[in-house]
Amino acid sequence: MITLAEQVEESGLADRIFSEGQLRELLGGSDARRYALVHRALKNGSLIRLKRATYMLGRRTSNDAVHPFAVAQALLPGSYISFETALAYHGWIPEAVFTTASVSPGRKTITHDTPSFGQFSFHPLALQEYQFLTSVGREKLGKLTAFVAQPLRALIDLVALRKEHWSGLDWLTIGMRIDKDRLRSLGRKDFAALRPVYKHKAANAFLHSLEDAILTIKGAVKGRPSDD
Repeated sequence: MITLAEQVEESGLADRIFSEGQLRELLGGSDARRYALVHRALKNGSLIRLKRATYMLGRRTSNDAVHPFAVAQALLPGSYISFETALAYHGWIPEAVFTTASVSPGRKTITHDTPSFGQFSFHPLALQEYQFLTSVGREKLGKLTAFVAQPLRALIDLVALRKEHWSGLDWLTIGMRIDKDRLRSLGRKDFAALRPVYKHKAANAFLHSLEDAILTIKGAVKGRPSDD
């Protein structure tokens, strides 16, 4: 008897995260038969339930493993990876991050605990209309993709989430252990792109103060064209 995992493999969904509806269409037959196949596959580990009605195949090799960022997008479509998760991905902070954190388009914080990928968290921010994906890039992760905030966007998202107030560069270089060379890599265009994004007054004030501090450490002179 062909197993559920084998049917998924043959269908082309093996490298995907798929829904209850896709399984229903693939397996056919009665609800009772489908439930029995799903239950058996969940029990033997060949199928993983990420949340209600959302699945992926289990027991994958490192070469075809689904990236946690792609899982996050499946758990909450329309979200994007940000905060410490994106900063670590871009190499801006040295610490390992154990929760995959995203900005969500919703109105409340949501968390999901999964058996194979750990915890996912989704946080709403007060953002201006049509600015949700400003400075957010589409990253290819194996055969799937995910939206990931660029470093400055991830950093100011974190500031907005925590309601941080500017207290100098030490919060970044000592508190978060961000290398000054990373900060020096930021240019005027990076800051300009984010000015229309946030409704948070503290986030906008932090962005302005950070830009002034970066220009200072880069040795910029007022009135002279920037080096970016």
